[in-house]
Amino acid sequence: MQQTFDFPVIPKYRFDNFVVCGGNETAYRFALKLASGDGTENLLYIHGPEGSGKTHLLSAVAERLGTLPVITFADEERYDPAGADGDSVSSLFDPFRGLPALLVDDLQLLPDDDRMRVALWQLFNEFYTAGTPIVMTGSLPPKELPGLDGHLVSRLLWGLVAPLDISDDDSRRMIMKKLAADRQIVLPADAIDYLLVHVPRDIPSLRAALDRVSRFSLATGRKVSARLAREALATVP
Repeated sequence: MQQTFDFPVIPKYRFDNFVVCGGNETAYRFALKLASGDGTENLLYIHGPEGSGKTHLLSAVAERLGTLPVITFADEERYDPAGADGDSVSSLFDPFRGLPALLVDDLQLLPDDDRMRVALWQLFNEFYTAGTPIVMTGSLPPKELPGLDGHLVSRLLWGLVAPLDISDDDSRRMIMKKLAADRQIVLPADAIDYLLVHVPRDIPSLRAALDRVSRFSLATGRKVSARLAREALATVP
C-alpha cells in the first residue's frame, strides 16, 4: 500500500474569518476554547451537513495549535484498507502519534473495515489517555455515525458535542456575503434573495451558483444584481 502523508491545513480557514451565526456559535466557542490550550476541555466533536463549516473550524484549531496535520477520511485512496494486513492499516496513523493534538475530519467516511475501526480507536485512546486535545468532525451525531466502534461513540459523548445548523435564511445570507467577499465581488441583498429562492438552499449549491454568477459578471463586465443572477443561472453551465 502506498503511503503519502501530506495533510496541509487550509490557510484561509481561521477563527477570525469564520462566519459566526446563531446555528454555529456554540461550535465556534467550543473550538476556540479547546484551541486556547488551557486544558479545561480536551475533546470536541462537531457535526453538521456538507458546507456547514466543519472543516473550517477544524483547520482553525489546527492553525491555532501550530498548523497541525489533519486526518481526513474524504481521501478514500489514502485510507483504503483493501489488500492491507493489520499492521499496515495501523501504520497509516503512525505519523500522527505524538502530535500536540489529534484532528480528524469526515468521520462518517471511515472505511467499513474492522481493522480500520480498531486502529482509529487505538489512536484515539492514546491521545485521550494522555489528556491531549482531540477534535473530530462528521456529518452525523455520534450515535448515528455508520460503522463506528462503540467505545469511540461512548467517548465522543463524554466530551463536548456541538451541531452546526445554518439552515435559517439569516445564516445563509451572512455566509453568502462572506463567500462573495472572498471572491471580491459585491453581492447586493436582492441578488442574495434571488439565489435563496431559485437555488437549492444547501451551502455547496449556493456556492456553486455564486461562482457561476461571479464568472458571468466578469464575462459581461456588469455588476452583480438580481437581474444578472437570473441571466447567469439561465445560461447553459
